[in-house]
Formats: sequence, structure tokens, C-alpha cells
Amino acid sequence: MSEYYKGTRGAAWNYGGGNWKLSRSKIDLFLECPRCFYLDNKLGVKRVPGFPFSINSAVDHLLKQEFDAHRAKGEQHPLQKEYGIDAKPAPHDELDEWRRNFGGVKYIHEPTGLTVTGAIDDLWINGKGEYIVVDYKATAKEEAVKELDKEWQNGYKRQMEVYQWLLRKNGLNVSDTGYFVYCTGKMDRQAFDKRIDFDVNLIPYKGSDAWVEKTLLAIKKCLDAEAIPKAGADCDWCLYRQSAKDKEK
Repeated sequence: MSEYYKGTRGAAWNYGGGNWKLSRSKIDLFLECPRCFYLDNKLGVKRVPGFPFSINSAVDHLLKQEFDAHRAKGEQHPLQKEYGIDAKPAPHDELDEWRRNFGGVKYIHEPTGLTVTGAIDDLWINGKGEYIVVDYKATAKEEAVKELDKEWQNGYKRQMEVYQWLLRKNGLNVSDTGYFVYCTGKMDRQAFDKRIDFDVNLIPYKGSDAWVEKTLLAIKKCLDAEAIPKAGADCDWCLYRQSAKDKEK
């Protein structure tokens, strides 16, 4: 057993235990594969996680510091000016907690009793008094990412919509339009020279959280069931497990 993966976890961290919460990423896992979701949250056997990319965490940290500097002054960030957006970084007493991993925005969904959580990257406010959800993304490609037009990026959109839903449930007037601050590391340089330059693009996305409510009801039904559900149609993890099982017979 490696230090990064423990196989199973204690009952307190599973559905029904005192430490269990329904995070934004767990909601997305349910939509991807109900079987993997059930194994993880009901039985405590989660997928082997990918190793975290520290450079992405560094970009997130530096962006937060940068926007916080303008937040403290009550002024626009240059990126907001460049794109002509009527918004500023929003001050809010709960922002630090809402950003904290394993903290985040929380809401108890009364119809199911599920505590839903999600940690946002940033919060802006426009001239109409609407809060704007902002998410930071970092990657490295030959061309800068300027739009979310790939199927695998649909998860980013759902992420934004869950955050919008959570903040609305916490009483905030939230704009349907959120923004992705997308940082693409440039790969066309002749040498590394101890630095990476980034193209930074602001990508608007108009979300709809209409799907969240019915999804929470489906998640509750899944968790309360005794039988393990079917695998998602495109789940590579379940395909691997079944293929290995077939060979071991």
C-alpha cells in the first residue's frame, strides 16, 4: 500500500458517517459512473487518484494573491479592464472559508438531507450587485485555450453550475454568467530559462443549475439502495476491473 492510496477508508468518512459530505467532484463522479460513485461513497473504495499537479496549485495560489491585492484596494483587475467587464473582485466575510479545500461553500439540501459542498476559486461582483463565480484553470498547449468546446470540458461547466447553485442557496444574488481564468503555458519558447510564460484568457460561460436538484434526488436514491448500480457507459475504471476479472477466471 502506497502513502497516496489506502484502499478503503473508515465508516465515518462514508455515506451515513459523521464526516461524509457530498462534494462537487462527487456529484460529477455520480454523473460519470454511478457504480464508481457507490463504491466510493457507500462502500469506501475510491478510485486510485492521480498525482496532484503542483504547478497548477501554484498558478491558483498566485492568481488568488493577485486578485486579492485588487480586492483590498476596491479596484478592477487589469484582466477585467482588458475584457471590458463591469466587475471587481468581491469582498465577502466568508470568502476565505468558501475557498478552503475541505471547507468551501456548504448547504444542507432539505429534501435529501445531503450536505453539499464546493470550494470556489474566486468571487467577483458586477455593477448590478450580482456575484460572479470565477474558476481558475491552468494547462500547457501549443495554442492558448480561448473557449470550452471539448466534450471533456463539460465537467468544468457543471462545476461552475454547482458553485452557482451553492451560492444561491446561501442567499447570494448570483449572475448566470461566470468566468474561467484560463492560463495556458506557452510551448513555443526556445529555452526554459527558469520560467514559464502564460497566455491568460477570460472565458465567459452562462450556466444553468436546473439539473442540480434532480441529480441530488437521484444521488440520494442511489446511496440508499442495497444493490451496487450499473457502471457508466464510458467508465474506463469499470472496464478495467471487468477485463481484469475476466482474465483472472
